[in-house]
Amino acid sequence: MIGTSDASEIRPASGPAVDPDHTARFAQAHEEGGFDRVLIGYGSGWAETNQVAAFAASRTERLGMLIAHRPGVVHPTLASRTFSTLDHFSKGRVALNIVTGGNDTEQRREGDYLPHDERYARTDEYLQVLRESWDTTGPRDFDGSYYRFEGFAPQVHPYEGRHLELFFGGSSAAAYPVGARHADTYMLWGEPLAETAEQIATVEQRSREIGRTTRPRISVSFRPILGATDELAWERAHGILDTINGAVGAQFKEKVHRLHPQDRGPQNAGSQRLLSVAEKGELHDRCLWTPTASAVGGGGNSTALVGSPETVAAAILDYVEIGVNAVLIRGYDPLQDAIDYGRDLLPLVRQELAHRAAGTARAS
Repeated sequence: MIGTSDASEIRPASGPAVDPDHTARFAQAHEEGGFDRVLIGYGSGWAETNQVAAFAASRTERLGMLIAHRPGVVHPTLASRTFSTLDHFSKGRVALNIVTGGNDTEQRREGDYLPHDERYARTDEYLQVLRESWDTTGPRDFDGSYYRFEGFAPQVHPYEGRHLELFFGGSSAAAYPVGARHADTYMLWGEPLAETAEQIATVEQRSREIGRTTRPRISVSFRPILGATDELAWERAHGILDTINGAVGAQFKEKVHRLHPQDRGPQNAGSQRLLSVAEKGELHDRCLWTPTASAVGGGGNSTALVGSPETVAAAILDYVEIGVNAVLIRGYDPLQDAIDYGRDLLPLVRQELAHRAAGTARAS
């Protein structure tokens, strides 16, 4: 995940909201580290994601751009052309992360007053329009509950006729059927193996119910905290937690608190699930650590994998074993962690995956 300024839960924002030099270096660090793509997150007051993606693509050569996008902010006919156009200028490097929105306060900052479940119903229509505008040609009409148009005839389709991928997140009852219908990849936050397997099973069931022969791919998000040894990683992890719980972290938590007036907990199911996991214990499975999630009220992907590169790589592979297809990782020290992941972590994961694939090929 890249941002336009050097900030995180342990790094208070300083300088301009958009720092082009930092943004370019951040994207380039991911490309140099061998990442497939970077997520460009969405917030009602953040830098506009498509312009960030266009800039990052112009400073890299092969790195994919996973652009977080909130349905309801713009009309889907405009969105379809926006992403198709950017896909051409980046030569096929665009994918979308659909973020329907799980917090009423955040949604209303951009004029969206629909209740939670109705937002997902609108997303269902929105994604139907996007998919059809990318995958079919000729004028078309649409008359739905949320969108209506006549004679829409997009002239720009994804680069070289490719399938523009949709990543989708949501852990509520309203979210699962929408994601199961439209997503190429269903995104989950980093829960323990058992809870993750339960969510995968739910996505599979919803996919069967709508007639899909295969479920979407599954992505899981973590915040790895690495050290040269397990002991050093845990020392660093506790230092990070102390910073989140100190004066620096208080600035971040104040922003989160403004989304939950009157000390109410998070509205979105994903954050509620993270807090529920944290209540069950601090450490799960091989090295999944939850106090960081508790410290920020379950906001965002906030559970950590703590250990040496070898330990964290083994933990990631545990998730592969239960059916996870992709992993989104970002650090608390964002730029340096991206460099460290690319140098120390990703090669171990890919080496073991290649070893397993070769073993399977020999066996067959």
